[in-house]
Amino acid sequence: MISAEKIKALARQFADDVVQIRRHIHANPELSFQEFETAKYVAEQLRELGITPLEGVAGTGLTATIEGKNPTSKTVALRGDMDALPILEANDIDYKSTKEGVMHACGHDVHTACVLGAARILTELKDRFEGTVKLVFQPGEEKNPGGASLMIKDGALENPRPDRMLGQHVMPFIPTGKVGFREGMYMASADEIYLTVKGKGGHAALPDKVIDPILIASHILVALQQVVSRNADPKTPTVLSFGTIHGGQAQNIIPDEVKISGTFRALNEDWRFEAHKRITAIAKGVAEGMGGECDVNIDVGYPYLSNDIKTTQVARQAATEYLGEENIVDLDLWMGAEDFAFYTHEVPSSFYRLGTGNEAKGTTNGVHTPNFNIDEDAIELGIGLMAWIALNQLTK
Repeated sequence: MISAEKIKALARQFADDVVQIRRHIHANPELSFQEFETAKYVAEQLRELGITPLEGVAGTGLTATIEGKNPTSKTVALRGDMDALPILEANDIDYKSTKEGVMHACGHDVHTACVLGAARILTELKDRFEGTVKLVFQPGEEKNPGGASLMIKDGALENPRPDRMLGQHVMPFIPTGKVGFREGMYMASADEIYLTVKGKGGHAALPDKVIDPILIASHILVALQQVVSRNADPKTPTVLSFGTIHGGQAQNIIPDEVKISGTFRALNEDWRFEAHKRITAIAKGVAEGMGGECDVNIDVGYPYLSNDIKTTQVARQAATEYLGEENIVDLDLWMGAEDFAFYTHEVPSSFYRLGTGNEAKGTTNGVHTPNFNIDEDAIELGIGLMAWIALNQLTK
């Protein structure tokens, strides 16, 4: 039996190299579905380990396997996402993004590096464990329809099909040295709402001659709040928020149309799609009642993410053995969304959080912000724990 101490020793041995891998990826970010150079770099890293990747999955994704003894006995998959965000980095660091307006502001550089680091550990030990570890490096986590959905359609979960799957994600609100788990429902579905309110423009001093789309839009926004307050089951977490509203060019001109966009989040698939119908009916009904029109486009995004109970219990127990109970955090429901959710609807899976927060090092800024960064001391833990949990999944 491979011991946790052996894993920890290998994690210490490889940590500095994996930090450099993370820094290389961080300095060379690529947007969703454009991860061409990142995918090539990952493939090179795998080949250096003697692993032959399958490239071009869902465009820029790739998969690979590490086979132990009796490789068909059981398979566990590890996921790393590779895309960055359209954000101008504000960090003053040696490995700052070299691409203006593109930044690894969600930790995907860390996720990819940690899977590569875990692969190093598992490759060292492949003669000592039974089963197969499958590596899944995916594009486009940050953009609909989600790279995970495209990887699944392109066969990433076949040949071999995983019995279980793991996703590790950085969390700046959890201190370095701790990790978080939650069984069952964890993250929300996420759909993009686009409304185009159409009226009849004209001079602002002649309101009787126009159909004011700005006024109509304001009524629609207020009316839509009843989707949550009066239609959603109070026991079912639901969020409907609008982030943009655009219309008009001057203070004294009524425009012809107003565009609005927002997001809808839910933790129940039946309610999710019922809510889509109510959003559409309310928006169109209010507009028509005021003499205008409203085109409604709902871009269906990621489903809810539910952690398989058995897989998560095994992962948590392994983490407890590796770190001690005092370093295990219970996660609350999170209304954010993740395309790892697609995998959870296909394979028993667990999505857990790696603490990367350190106030002294200034790494407590939230993800998707220009100052997001991680405490790189978390990488040693990230690679060791992922390898250790994977081995436990193969035996329990």
